[in-house]
Amino acid sequence: MATTRKTSSLTGIKAAVKEQASAQAAVETGVAAPVDSNEAPVHVKKVDKFGRAYATGKRKNAIARVWIKPGKGKITVNGRAVEVYFARPVLQMIVNQPFTVADRANQFDVDILVNGGGLSGQAGAVKHGISRALTYFEPELRAPLKLAKFLRRDSRIVERKKYGRAKARKRFQFSKR
Repeated sequence: MATTRKTSSLTGIKAAVKEQASAQAAVETGVAAPVDSNEAPVHVKKVDKFGRAYATGKRKNAIARVWIKPGKGKITVNGRAVEVYFARPVLQMIVNQPFTVADRANQFDVDILVNGGGLSGQAGAVKHGISRALTYFEPELRAPLKLAKFLRRDSRIVERKKYGRAKARKRFQFSKR
């Protein structure tokens, strides 16, 4: 009987330690622990002292730092208007996709600093960063953005060149004689 008491007290201690660890992890990640085990985690709004949400987005070799705040829909990329920086309409559409999915067009001002990669990778990085910043500013937008797969980092990058080959997969021309 004494051994059963020890094991039951040990399981109680383990449960308490696990609960404390999950609460600490929730504080670090910005996700509040659910009240009941059947409920989904509640995400907390993350805004700085200026009322902006900050996030980073990545695509290929491009990294975008995104600040989002309520406004009239002005988007600046590296100090220039989005129409000037991303001149091709396809790239502008990619940048604006998170706002159309979240139904928040022309409601936020966005300041973006992006470097690395080319224009296509930078547009993808900006889209990823805007999506993450929207979820930090309005946690209830996480579901539609996650459903559209905008919160997922696109891991496709250029394959490395191998030795003995012309490029990553291309071989040198073969001569029989």
